[in-house]
Amino acid sequence: MKIRTDFLIIGSGIAGLTFALKASASGKVAIVTKSKLDDTNTRYAQGGIAAVFSKPDNFEKHVRDTLVAGDGFCDEEVVRMVVKEAPERIDDLIRLGVPFDKKKDGSWDLAREGGHSEHRILHYKDKTGEAIQKTLMKKARKDPNIEIYENHFAIEILTQHHLGRVIKRNDSGIQCFGAYVADLENQRVIEFLSKITIIATGGIGDVYLTTTNPEIATGDGIAMVYRAKGTIENMEFVQFHPTSLYDPNKRPSFLITEALRGFGAVLKNMRGEQFMSRYDSRGSLAPRDIVARAIDNEMKIWGDDHVWLDCTHLDSAALLDHFPNVHGHCLSRGIDITKDMIPVVPAQHYSCGGIKVDNDGQTNIDRLYALGEVSSTGLHGANRLASNSLIEAAVYSHRAAVHAAKRLKKLDFEERIPEWDYKGATHLEEMVLITQSIKEVQMIMSNYVGIVRSNLRLDRAMVRLEILYQETESLYKRSLISQKICELRNIINVGYIIIKHAKERKESIGLHYSIDYPKKAGGPVDF
Repeated sequence: MKIRTDFLIIGSGIAGLTFALKASASGKVAIVTKSKLDDTNTRYAQGGIAAVFSKPDNFEKHVRDTLVAGDGFCDEEVVRMVVKEAPERIDDLIRLGVPFDKKKDGSWDLAREGGHSEHRILHYKDKTGEAIQKTLMKKARKDPNIEIYENHFAIEILTQHHLGRVIKRNDSGIQCFGAYVADLENQRVIEFLSKITIIATGGIGDVYLTTTNPEIATGDGIAMVYRAKGTIENMEFVQFHPTSLYDPNKRPSFLITEALRGFGAVLKNMRGEQFMSRYDSRGSLAPRDIVARAIDNEMKIWGDDHVWLDCTHLDSAALLDHFPNVHGHCLSRGIDITKDMIPVVPAQHYSCGGIKVDNDGQTNIDRLYALGEVSSTGLHGANRLASNSLIEAAVYSHRAAVHAAKRLKKLDFEERIPEWDYKGATHLEEMVLITQSIKEVQMIMSNYVGIVRSNLRLDRAMVRLEILYQETESLYKRSLISQKICELRNIINVGYIIIKHAKERKESIGLHYSIDYPKKAGGPVDF
């Protein structure tokens, strides 16, 4: 079965939906999402979206904060572009109806988060991502040019490989013609043929044992593009959010927004000491990589399972007004944040690397764009500044939609793509083979490729992952297609790329910290 569409969008978070709404003015749009439309990383974003809105803030301050957080590894041209275009893209969201919080005088209620020198975070309470997701979904569902395919899993993107050409990495002239997509409800594979394809599949959280991401974050887009010989970069820079609620029996981990520290909450170890001043002059408001390593170090020094986030000294009414989501969730776990300290640990949160794109979101594969967390734009460098992710997605989705619309009339469908080959495939009778392998990957990555790394740990991780890769590829070739076997392949692929890139970096910079190379090339690290 073939479905033809001008724009095929894989993913339904802020990046995919923003592109869809803008591209629908130029052609037919199909949105493919492997779960429900709102099951995205965007929905879980608590803190907010960063942009310069009022004095004493200015573009130069936002640029500088981003460059400092990125540990000198950002593309400054990209940083300046995103910072400059951010206010206009937020205006787009406001016009669509996103209800960002205002003060009683009608001005924006701007928050401050770690790494930011000014209050510049626009938010809706402590569930900004959910507000953005709901607004964009409502508009997308009403758009007559947008078709939504929920419970559809993208297996592979279509290139000349599917026409019999042998493609090697770094080949020129690779083109994307759409994707093979599994209709999970009807157990069939559909050939989606498109003139333009957008990868907006979000993050990689499920590669790790502890993550703030939903279970759908299995790195699908990165793995698909990698297998199609697309360029993937900077995957060693995996951001661990410093403060997720400590609960070893709960997955995904509940994120305690960084805005809470911006509001005045402080980190303490189990002895009640405000330890962050020993690691950075900015204390609890230091960038995420520094805070996460500091917490990790405190836990290892003392043998503790977690540290505390203390906001009991803050005004209770204001605390509940600004953070009702955190308060409600913690209360359901028996923690009253106005009276009790919150037990927190770092958890995998964001990938700063991904599919390499240019300033219009184009990959090295023609007719293929990558947007949002799945992409590597150069904005984040070696460490993402808090609340820069949502604005990056908004800016690049706009630029990609404008760029793609100009190309559309010159493109056509590739009709020679063959139907999916079901031959020789059998039902997988032992699902335990997959679930156990997923757990093994997560344990390998968490224990050996986490916040602090070493050559020995990375070597050991690679050896163990290679065994799982060989087992899984054999299983995949003889099994009927299923979401779980595809997700297992994808997290193994992503894990391999992270380890490979980490092994190649002979320094400690940003989110990549190695005990074998504790200094940054050209100078010491800030830790």
